[in-house]
Amino acid sequence: MTDSPRIAALCGSLRDESTTRVALGRALDGVEAAGGDPALLDLCEYDLPAFDPDVDAAAAGDAAALASEVRAADAVILGTPMYHGSYSSTLKTAIDYCGFEEFGDKTVGLLGVSGGQFPITALEHLRSVCRALDAWVLPYQAAVARSHAAVRDGSFADPDLEARVVRLGEETVRYADIEPTPSTMESEENVGATE
Repeated sequence: MTDSPRIAALCGSLRDESTTRVALGRALDGVEAAGGDPALLDLCEYDLPAFDPDVDAAAAGDAAALASEVRAADAVILGTPMYHGSYSSTLKTAIDYCGFEEFGDKTVGLLGVSGGQFPITALEHLRSVCRALDAWVLPYQAAVARSHAAVRDGSFADPDLEARVVRLGEETVRYADIEPTPSTMESEENVGATE
């Protein structure tokens, strides 16, 4: 890893006026403030068909390019809106095109956004997926609940919440080179990520 760790943030929202995108932007401000090299991977800019293991990666739109960007990053921040108690299908598709090469032994920060209450289940589901890929997920996470009131016209209404989101970026840089941990039980059963 270089002196300036590259932190890739995947935006799992396709909305034009995405609160997730705004929040990831602030997290990436934290990355930059902590000396990292921020990169927003906005999934609305990628052609990612539904994952089909029988389709060659070269025929799967921008999947190979996305996986290459994730692989090249020293750490990753996953940002998602909460849909039906979980994370977005857009982000799920992006992660499905990745595996241990992209996430194994890599630090991952989590950001959840919800129109209602705290998006705990979306964050927990992402945490489980990352464990299955042998990523090291930061204990620190950020969540934007009641997003329509929390973020207005591209700005945070609550400076304390904004500071928490910025800190997620800082913490991702701080722990970008953490010592890898032993494989998890989940990853040992994750045959799909190795095929």
